[in-house]
Amino acid sequence: MTGARDENGCCNGFQPRGGALAAEAGFISTPHNLLVADDAVRIPGGKAFVGTQLPGIPDDGEDPVRVVNMKPFRMAATTVTNRQFRAFIDATGYLTEAERFGWSFVFWAQVPEHIGPTQGVVDVEWWRRVDGANWRDINGPNTEDASWFPDHPVVQVSWNDAQAYAKWVGGRLPTEAEWEHAARGGLGEVKFPWGDREPDDTAYLPCNIWQGQFPKANTAVDGFATTAPAKWYVPNGYGLYNVVGNIWEWTADPYRIKSLKKHVRRRLDTMKGYKLSKGGSFLCHRSYCYRYRIAARSGTSPDSTTTHQGFRMVWPDEG
Repeated sequence: MTGARDENGCCNGFQPRGGALAAEAGFISTPHNLLVADDAVRIPGGKAFVGTQLPGIPDDGEDPVRVVNMKPFRMAATTVTNRQFRAFIDATGYLTEAERFGWSFVFWAQVPEHIGPTQGVVDVEWWRRVDGANWRDINGPNTEDASWFPDHPVVQVSWNDAQAYAKWVGGRLPTEAEWEHAARGGLGEVKFPWGDREPDDTAYLPCNIWQGQFPKANTAVDGFATTAPAKWYVPNGYGLYNVVGNIWEWTADPYRIKSLKKHVRRRLDTMKGYKLSKGGSFLCHRSYCYRYRIAARSGTSPDSTTTHQGFRMVWPDEG
């Protein structure tokens, strides 16, 4: 590790981006000194749709649909994996926020018995505070080790952690408009990356979401009670995997809603500084969290970490 560690757990002098660690993790060094994922795809520019005229959760600011002009860019085909994130950690010595705080949030069904009693979150008791949970030990000490699942998405990473990773690879988080444009895969104003057909709990399973009665019983008909590998299911028209479901993806944007409703404005007053996430996760179900739609949105504080939160990188088109 080079450079002195600062108060944010980052290094003031990140090591060079290239090298064996990066190559083994699936990065290509470009002439512009960027580390671009070897499966990154080009997202074409042009007219892009953002939002929807048929909001599933109106108070989230999903509507109206609007059209913006988009420049082309490159986006990783998958969310950042445990293998890729480990290369970043090994190269820089970065310490994630969950590691520095000493705890993180774990979904109740993922907390092993040996962890013992845990504290729940008011009104969402299925989220439990677990000491020692972080990106390495996803559900707490001696539980699910990220090294066992190198091709699964990294989780338990905050927005601030994602920014540090982006600095190392020379990329950035996508904006909401970029994310939605890429997620649509060239299909235009559709609800999901594959079109408008709704997933169900039995037969049509195009993404990794909850099946059953949330939060008590997950039948896991799709084969996954938690994360699926980052490169799973059929990719969308641009070659992107798991754009919805699996894990929430941080974006570069703040969480904002244009609304005159008093209850929405009161909620936003408690969410100052929150960042926008897109895509939903393996914990989403239409009966509770119908946010595995392209236009769906969620806001989270930038230092928050959970077992279903990760991110995806974009780079300049010329990178």
